[in-house]
Amino acid sequence: MNYWSLNAIFLAVVALVAIGAAVRIRSTKPWVAIAITLGVLLVMTAVFDNVMIGVGLVGYEPSLISGAFIGIAPLEDFAYAVAAAILLPSLWMLLPARERETRA
Repeated sequence: MNYWSLNAIFLAVVALVAIGAAVRIRSTKPWVAIAITLGVLLVMTAVFDNVMIGVGLVGYEPSLISGAFIGIAPLEDFAYAVAAAILLPSLWMLLPARERETRA
């Protein structure tokens, strides 16, 4: 199994949860915030993944990657940032809201 196959499984689950959140929350405001967060997270991932790979902290089996890179980081490595930036807020939107305690 290559990295894209593994990513496809996780991203399919993320897509299902995000669709559920979109159906429940019909406002576009959360999705704008998610898009901004995703952009920042992808830039940070590009920087730090390149550093970690460059110093030899992590490596990838060449036969399991697509060969597309951002710097020296394989493109497949960015799927985890996409999944996190979409899945966590989507789950938050799907969880039932709790009533806030009021203190006198």
